[in-house]
Amino acid sequence: MTRTPASPTAPARDIHFREFVLLCACLMAMNALSIDPMLPALPAIGRDLAIPHPNDRQLIISVYFAGLGIGSLLFGVLSDRFGRKKVLGSAMALFILSSIACAGAHSFAMMLIGRGSAGFFAGASRVITVGIIRDRFRGDAMARVMSLIFAVFMLIPVMAPSFGQAILWVAPWRWIFWVLVILASLILTWMLVRLPETLLPENRVAITPGALLHTVGTIVRTRSAIGYMLASGVVMSGLIGFILSVQQIFFDVFDAQKIFPIAFACIAGCMGIGSLVNSRLVSRFGARRMSQGALLVFILVALIHLTVILAGRETLVTFMLLQAMTMMTIAFTASNFSAISMEPFHKGAGAASSFQAFLTTAVSVTLGSIVGRAFDGTTLPFTLGLLVFGSLSFLTVFWAERGRMFTRPHLAALRDPEVDFH
Repeated sequence: MTRTPASPTAPARDIHFREFVLLCACLMAMNALSIDPMLPALPAIGRDLAIPHPNDRQLIISVYFAGLGIGSLLFGVLSDRFGRKKVLGSAMALFILSSIACAGAHSFAMMLIGRGSAGFFAGASRVITVGIIRDRFRGDAMARVMSLIFAVFMLIPVMAPSFGQAILWVAPWRWIFWVLVILASLILTWMLVRLPETLLPENRVAITPGALLHTVGTIVRTRSAIGYMLASGVVMSGLIGFILSVQQIFFDVFDAQKIFPIAFACIAGCMGIGSLVNSRLVSRFGARRMSQGALLVFILVALIHLTVILAGRETLVTFMLLQAMTMMTIAFTASNFSAISMEPFHKGAGAASSFQAFLTTAVSVTLGSIVGRAFDGTTLPFTLGLLVFGSLSFLTVFWAERGRMFTRPHLAALRDPEVDFH
C-alpha cells in the first residue's frame, strides 16, 4: 500500500481505509455491545438480583451511561499526551475486568458498581476513536467517515437484542457478560496488532491546567463548537430515552415481548440506513445542510407521533413506523454534529473529543433518564420528550449559526477535501 504524506484532510495510508472504518466501528460499538444485549435480559436480572421496582432496572443502563460520561472527560486528554493506542489499550483491558465483575455480581449494588466502572473505561473507546478519526480527517470528510463508521457500527445494535435473547435461550443472563468479555478481548487484540499510532509527535499536548483550560476555552468561545455539542446532547436524549424505555414499551404497553428483538432490529436498522445515506450525500450537500434538515424532520415526526397518541390511535405498527423514522433522522444529526463541533481542533483533538463526549453524554443521560423514569405504561411521556428535545436542539443550532441556517462554509479544506475513500 502506498503511503501518502499526512495532511489535515488525508489519512496516512498505513492501514487500508476499509479496515480502518471497520476497526473504528468495532471500537465504538463497545458501548452498544454493553447496552443493547442487556435489554431482553433486564426482567431476569431484576428477578435474580431482587430489584424491587421495574423502573429501577433502567439503572443498569443509565449508570453505565453515567460512567461513560465521566470517563469520556479523562481519556481523550490522556491520549493527547501519551498517544491514542497506549491509552485506549489500557482502558479496554480495564473495561474487560469490569465486565467480568458484572458477570459475577450477586447483588444489585455490585452490578451497579461494575456497570459504572465498565462505562467509565468504555469512555476511552468512544472519545479516543473520535480523536483517531480527527487525526486523519476534518470537515465534511470527517462527517463522511463518521457516517460510514456509524453505518457499520449500527449493525451491532441491530443484532444485539437478538444476540442477547439467543444467549438467554441456552444460558443464564450472566453469559451475556462473558460473551461481551470475549468479543472485547478480540477487538483489543485486533487494535493492538493492526492500528498504528495516529497522533503525530508534534501534536502531542502536555497535561497542564493551562493547556486544558486553553482547549476548553476555545470550545466555549467557538460558537459552532459549543452550540453543536449542546445540540447533539439534546437530540441524543431522545435516543437515550428510547433505550431506557423500549423494553417496557414492548413488554408492558404492546405485550410484544416475543417480537422485541426483531422489532428493535428493524427500528435500529433505520439508523444504519440513515448513516449510509448520509455518507453518500454529505460530501455533496455539506454536514450543516444535511443535519439541520434532518432535525426539522425529527421535530415533524415527533409532532405527528404525539397527534396519533392523543387521538387514541397508537398501535405497535404506528410506534414502530414513526420511531424508525425518528431513528433515521438521528443518524443524520449524530455524525454531522460531531464533525462540525470538532472542526477547529487539529491539535488537542483528544481533549476536545473528551469534552464533547462528556458534555453530550451528561446532557443526553440527564434528559433521557427523565423520560425513562416518567414511563407510565404508555408511549406519551417518551414521545412528548422527543418533541421537546428536537425543538430545543433546533433552537440551539439556530443560535450556534447566528440564524444563518442551511449554509456551507466556503472553506475548501472543510468543504470538499481530496480524500480517496476507496
